[in-house]
Amino acid sequence: MTSTPEENKRIVRRIRDDIEEQGDLDAVDEIFAEDAVVHGLLRDFSGRDEIREMFAMDREAFPDDTETIHDLIAEGDTVAVRMTERGTHDSEFMGIEPTGNEFEIQTMAFLRLEGGKVAEWWVQPDLLGFLRQLGVSPEELSAAVRADD
Repeated sequence: MTSTPEENKRIVRRIRDDIEEQGDLDAVDEIFAEDAVVHGLLRDFSGRDEIREMFAMDREAFPDDTETIHDLIAEGDTVAVRMTERGTHDSEFMGIEPTGNEFEIQTMAFLRLEGGKVAEWWVQPDLLGFLRQLGVSPEELSAAVRADD
């Protein structure tokens, strides 16, 4: 089953609306392919269980996180997104203790869909800007991620 570009955009919007804003982690099964992969967030998250854990970790660390989509462009099976993400670092995140700092970053993402589900998601957040706003150096993040493995 091939979905249209407009259907693909609706599916991608559900990531923000259902999972990230509403916290509906069960929607991962409806939105993501069983073997989906998320790339670009310090490590890959493979399969629905890891993707669900990724969203749960993000929601716990940044409970007030909001995303504003500025551009959502679809062609064929690919959707491109440009958005602003805002939040407060309230809990441990990838080995980094909570700072209480607020952040606002720009993020670009490309998602490839197969059969009406996200198969791959490449996320490119402004990681350096994010770390600066949290008051964390890239070296501290790298050490925290290594310690978390």
